[in-house]
Amino acid sequence: MQPERQLATVTTVLEPAMRRRLDAAAQGYFAAVHADSLPHALRTVRERPVQAVLLSPRVVGHDQLSIVGALVSRFPGVPTVALVSEHDPVSSERLLQLGACGVRRLVDVSTRDGWHKLRTLVVQPGGGTAALILGTVIPALGNPSEACRRFFELLVRTAPGVATVRALTRALRVRPSTFMSRFFRARLPSPKRYLAATRLLYAAALMEIPGFSVADVAYRLEYSSAQSFGRHVRAVLGATAGEFRQRYTLAVALDEYTSRLIVPYRATFRGFNPLHHGVSETGHVY
Repeated sequence: MQPERQLATVTTVLEPAMRRRLDAAAQGYFAAVHADSLPHALRTVRERPVQAVLLSPRVVGHDQLSIVGALVSRFPGVPTVALVSEHDPVSSERLLQLGACGVRRLVDVSTRDGWHKLRTLVVQPGGGTAALILGTVIPALGNPSEACRRFFELLVRTAPGVATVRALTRALRVRPSTFMSRFFRARLPSPKRYLAATRLLYAAALMEIPGFSVADVAYRLEYSSAQSFGRHVRAVLGATAGEFRQRYTLAVALDEYTSRLIVPYRATFRGFNPLHHGVSETGHVY
């Protein structure tokens, strides 16, 4: 039986007023662990499956920038986000310094849709890892049809929470039999193979985070147990979960993914339409 799904968790280093505003905006979307200091936040990321670290530029001292750099470099799969509520010279200067430390995400909650953007960033499937994967996969497709490009975008963004092709077709809003037959007719690898390989990209990214155990990775990808995740890794790669962790970084997994599942089929992708109904010359929908 699947464990009850819990809210995503973030850790924060914010001033008290911002903590209260964040807690109000987060209700029903994610839970916040408020750290008293950057070392406390760093410890939380090590010990808990955290989706993001939220920092207020106003409370990060100049002498703490090295800790921010450690957060960014040691936990690349956990985005560090600058959360801005006021615009003043101190905040502006600190934002530049945070950028120099590797912080690449900023959410301005003083704007009308700021809190909505923050919720989307925290709870969207895949988060920052999806952007990293798509940044490699989409260029590797070459010159695909618009529907093919859209399929890979949707596949990558939904894969963390989708374990079967049938569930994938529900997310894509296509008929399972028609969807699978299009891959067969185009002589492409099966949708099951693409989904399994894409989910393992996320597993590789999570495995790079030292604080995450195999069980943590299995939970995040919605496997029923660590054993279920291990069986999946063995079925796809012929390796144990531990061997997978030792051999595959996200960069290595992406290189293998594109070389085996993308590059050899570029010519096919130019006319491949996996998402929408087509109409033959006789008028039949297929």
